[in-house]
Amino acid sequence: MNSGFADSGHSVDVSRDVLLHLPKVELHVHLEGAISAATLLTLASRHGVSLPGRTEAELASWLQFRDFPHFAQVYQTISRCIQTLEDLEMLTYDFLREQARQHIWHTEFTFTAWTHFWNWGLPYQEQFAALHQARARAERDFGVKSLIIVDIPRELASAQQGVVVAEQALLARRYGVAALGLGGYEVDNPVAVHRNAFDLARQEGLPCVLHAGETEGPASIWEALEIGHSIRIGHGVRCLEDNALVEHLRRHRIPLEVCPTSNVCLRVVDEYSLHPLPELIERGLYVTLNSDDPALFGTSLVEEYYKSHQLLGLSVETLGQLSRNALSASLLPLAHRQELQTRYFQR
Repeated sequence: MNSGFADSGHSVDVSRDVLLHLPKVELHVHLEGAISAATLLTLASRHGVSLPGRTEAELASWLQFRDFPHFAQVYQTISRCIQTLEDLEMLTYDFLREQARQHIWHTEFTFTAWTHFWNWGLPYQEQFAALHQARARAERDFGVKSLIIVDIPRELASAQQGVVVAEQALLARRYGVAALGLGGYEVDNPVAVHRNAFDLARQEGLPCVLHAGETEGPASIWEALEIGHSIRIGHGVRCLEDNALVEHLRRHRIPLEVCPTSNVCLRVVDEYSLHPLPELIERGLYVTLNSDDPALFGTSLVEEYYKSHQLLGLSVETLGQLSRNALSASLLPLAHRQELQTRYFQR
């Protein structure tokens, strides 16, 4: 892939508005971590949950990442506000409306159904049905497509519970579940704990899409590939520490779901301008650009595109290629990919 770092696309200052209207696809974004301040206020009011802010501005400021304890506090508060199937449907619809505003015409969002089963006893299949209702309405109202990646939290120490999540994901393919994922903190939470869950998914033809190579190094990525059967790597930026791994990823065209602002917040890199995204591209890797937990990291996919242009020197042409990469790497059926390609991504 030609990086285009120094071509005419970066010779002028490109506005956020230009990048807003660039057709996009997003493969790595967490539904719960994308909740807007407005939606959170509505849900908190509905359920009598106290929040550390009464306005959208106050709440948006509180949501943004400060450190790991604060991140955990925010996530727990969000989880307390999502108590019913109606809440899940509202959250999903509002999220996809925002994706449409950003001209993100297809999204594969990660959803942690286990959390809502554990917190409130919401049956898995009813959760997926609620999300499916919102997805169908959003496609009708805004023209956006979406698929669901159901993840196993790495912190879930029970291998059997991981298998339960996999079994429920398999049953929910009719509701738009397209993959089984693994999210959460990598350190001391190896893929091998959930080997049986990913073996089951593979045996039943459900793709696996794991987070790896974020807070842990290349060994975590190898584990995701070899034990977790991952067809894409969520994050993966630390592959650069292992030349053999880089060559494996390049040769097999394994997509990387790169999330720069998330990496900065979690101290994977010191600052945005030092992010290795340009090197990943220069080395011929199959790169996509994503927002991860936009509400919690104070970002959006448009902002990721803008900062990658302004701070990393990526041209508009290169950013367009990253979005086309995401479409090609998506789990959409071929006919749907071709439909979006024709409608939005023709050169």
